Amino acid sequence: MLRQYELVERVLDYDPDADEAMLNRAYVYTVQKHGTQTRASGDPYFSHPVEVAGLMTDLKLDQETIATALLHDTVEDTLATIEDIEKNFGPDVARLVDGVTKLSKIEQMPENERAAENLRKFLLAMSEDIRVLLVKLGDRLHNMRTLHFIKKPEKRQRIARETMDIYAPLAERVGMYEYMREMQLLAFEQLEPEAYATITKRLQQIRDEDGGQVDAIALDMKHALAEAGLQVEVSGREKHPYSIWKKMAERHVSFEQVTDIMAFRVICEDESDCYRAMGVLHTTWQFLPGKFKDYISTPKTNGYRSLHTSLIYGKSMRVEVQIRTREMHRRNEFGLAAHWAYKQGERPDGAVGWLRDLIEIVDASHDAEELLEHTRLAIYQDRIFAFTPKGALHQLPKGSTAVDFAFAVHTELGTQTVGAKINGRHMPLRTQLNNGDVVEILKGKNAEPQMSWLGFVITGKARAAIRRAVRQKERDEVAEIGQKLYDEIITRVPAKIGKKALREALKRLEMEEPEDLFYAIGAAKITDRAVMEALVPGSTEGMADEDDEWLRSGKSLSIRGLTPGVGYDLAECCHPVPGDRIVGLRKQDKGVEVHAIDCHQLATGIDHDWLDLSWGRRSRGAVGRLRVTLYDRPGTLAEMAGIFAQNAVNVKSLEQTQLDHPFTTYEVDLEVQDLAHLTRILSALRASDAVAQAERA
Repeated sequence: MLRQYELVERVLDYDPDADEAMLNRAYVYTVQKHGTQTRASGDPYFSHPVEVAGLMTDLKLDQETIATALLHDTVEDTLATIEDIEKNFGPDVARLVDGVTKLSKIEQMPENERAAENLRKFLLAMSEDIRVLLVKLGDRLHNMRTLHFIKKPEKRQRIARETMDIYAPLAERVGMYEYMREMQLLAFEQLEPEAYATITKRLQQIRDEDGGQVDAIALDMKHALAEAGLQVEVSGREKHPYSIWKKMAERHVSFEQVTDIMAFRVICEDESDCYRAMGVLHTTWQFLPGKFKDYISTPKTNGYRSLHTSLIYGKSMRVEVQIRTREMHRRNEFGLAAHWAYKQGERPDGAVGWLRDLIEIVDASHDAEELLEHTRLAIYQDRIFAFTPKGALHQLPKGSTAVDFAFAVHTELGTQTVGAKINGRHMPLRTQLNNGDVVEILKGKNAEPQMSWLGFVITGKARAAIRRAVRQKERDEVAEIGQKLYDEIITRVPAKIGKKALREALKRLEMEEPEDLFYAIGAAKITDRAVMEALVPGSTEGMADEDDEWLRSGKSLSIRGLTPGVGYDLAECCHPVPGDRIVGLRKQDKGVEVHAIDCHQLATGIDHDWLDLSWGRRSRGAVGRLRVTLYDRPGTLAEMAGIFAQNAVNVKSLEQTQLDHPFTTYEVDLEVQDLAHLTRILSALRASDAVAQAERA
C-alpha cells in the first residue's frame, strides 16, 4: 500500500502546483473514517481507496480526482456525508464523490435492478464529468484484483459478470485498453475457470517450447525496418487467454486451430513512418487481404489510432501487427485519461457522442432489463463506418441497418424514417450496412417508428427510441378509449363536471394530467366508482355493488335501436365488441346482423335495411378476432399465450393462416369484455419482442 508521502510525491512529480495540503487531508480523512474496517483479504479497508488513488496517479490525473479516489467510499461505508466532504474538500470533490458513490438502497434491489440503477446513476454523473468514470474504473479494477479473497463463489461470479458486461466495455469505449484487458482477464478467470486454466497452461507450454520465438520474430521485424531507414521499437506478446477463448468461441475452433496467437507492436517516430513501416512489412512478408485496418486516418469512436495488419511469418505462422507512434500508443492504452486536462479551470466541452447516446438510452429505457440490454448493445460491439450524403462520418456496430444509421444521426430523423438510399440506390430499411456506405435517409412528417423494426435493428439507441415511441402510441390509444369512457362516466354523476372538478379529482387521485386519468380508465386501473367519487365526493353512497361488478366481469349484451323481441347476430366478418360503433343490417328471414361501422362487408349490404344501433350501457362480453404475426422461433407462441393469460382472456380458436419465414401469422378469436379490454391485449402484444405485428382482423 502507498504511504501518504509516496502518494503526494507521485502527484507533485507530474503536477508541481497541486494542493499538497488537500491531498494530505484527504489521505488522513479516509484513514480516520474507515478506521478499523477490514476487507475480505484482511487488509485495512482504507488500503483500497489508497490503491485506487495510486491508479489515478499512474494516469497523471488532477488533484480533485486523486482526492475523490481517496474519499469515494467514505459516504457509502462510514458516517461521513456529502456535506462533510464539501465542507472539507470543496464542491468539486463533493460532486465527484457523490457521482461515484453507490446509493445504499441499490444494495437492497434485485440483482438486475441493482446493476441497472448503479449504471443509470453512474452514466448520468459521468455525463457531467468524465472523471467520475475514471475513478469508478479504477475502483472496479482494484476490486477485481482482490476478488479472489471473497469466499462466496456466487458473489465472485456476480461481480465478475457485472465487470465483463458493463465496466470492461466502458473502459474500451473510453480507450482504456490496459484496464479493459486486465478486467476481462480477471473476470474470465472467475466465469470460466476450466477454460482459463486450460488456455493458460497451453500458453505456458508454447512459451517453454518456442525457445524465444517471439523475441526472434520481433528482432527480424526490427532489422527489416532498420534496413529501410526506420528507427522503431518492436515488441511481441501472446494474446491474453480471454482474447483467445473469445476467438475460439466465435470461430468454433480448438486452441490448436487459432493461428494468430502472437501479436506485435511497432512504435514509430511519426505518422508518416507508420505508413512506411507498413509498406516494408507488406513487401517483406505476405500480408492477409481483408485484415488491414487504418485507424490512423479514421480513428475509432474512443479516439484509438493505429494501423492493424496480419502477416504470414515463415511458412504458415499468422501474426498480428499494430503500428503507431509513441503518442498514439500512450493515448491508446489509457484513452481519455491520457489527455483529459483539468488544470487552470479547463473542462471538457461536454459528453462525447457515444456518451450522449448512452444518456439518451437511460432516459428512454422502460425498466432495468431494458436499460442493461440497450447499454450493452451501445458499448460493446465491433464497428463499421458509414457516411451521410454530405460526408459526415458515423461509426456503428457491425450488422447495423439503415434504421440504426438514421437514429445514430439524430433520434428525430430515426422516428421520421420512411425509406433509405444506400450508395444512391433505394434499399430496404433492414439492409445491413458495409464499411464506406453512403446512406441517405428519406423521411416523412407523419411517419412513426414501427414495432417490426425491432426485428432487425441492433443498436441500443435505436431499440430504446423505437420501444419508447411504440409505448407512447399505445398509451395514447388507451387514453383515447379512456376519455370516451370518462365522458360516459360523468353522465352518471349528480352534478355538472367542469374543468375545476376535474382538477380537484386529479389531486385526490394523485395524478398530474387529465391524460393520466384517461389512461388509467382505459387500462382498467381504476373503477368507475373511484372516478365518480373523486369527481363528486359522496356521489356513490348507496350505489349497488353490481354497478361496479359489470365493469370487471360477466357477459351481458344489450343493443339499443332494435325492436323488442327481434333476434340479432354479431357479424363474423368484423367481430364487433362493446365499445365499437355499430350498425345493423336487416336481412329477410335472418333477423338483424350487427356490424362494426368500418366493416368492409357493409358495402355488400347496400340493398338491405340499415339500422342505427348502439350498445346498452352495461353490455359486456363478445368474441374479438385478432391477426397476430409472430417471429418464427422457439417460444414465441408460448409468449403470446402468456400475454392472453395475463390479460384474463379466453382463447376460443387459434388458426395458422400464413407461414412466411421468418414470420408466422395466426388468426385468434378471443372472448373479451369490451373494446378497452381488446385494446389492452393488442398493446401488450405489440410491446412483445415475440410479435412482429398485431391488429384486429
